[in-house]
Amino acid sequence: MHEMSLAEGIRQIVEDAGRAQGFRKVKTVVLEIGQLSSVEPEALRFCFDVVMKDSIADGAALQIDAVPGQGWCMQCAMSVPIGALYDPCPHCGSYQVQATGGTEMRVKELEIE
Repeated sequence: MHEMSLAEGIRQIVEDAGRAQGFRKVKTVVLEIGQLSSVEPEALRFCFDVVMKDSIADGAALQIDAVPGQGWCMQCAMSVPIGALYDPCPHCGSYQVQATGGTEMRVKELEIE
């Protein structure tokens, strides 16, 4: 379950930001998670609650904003929406589609007290 290590990375980011900016309590953590990122949001939610115990984000809400998958079709030279890695181009059916968006996960915002 790599979501546990992702949650630990989020905790580190939150605590580093708290030290750098001088805040003591985080109310909400907003994440952007790409549809193609291989992150299971519900597993991450569970891990987030466990990992944030005894941190400045203990009890913080987790908001997840989904980022749709996007790809570049090499056959028709178009940016196309894709639902999964290795999906064919919805226009021409080619499997020569390079993912260009929706593979990321990032801490977008922290709501603090």
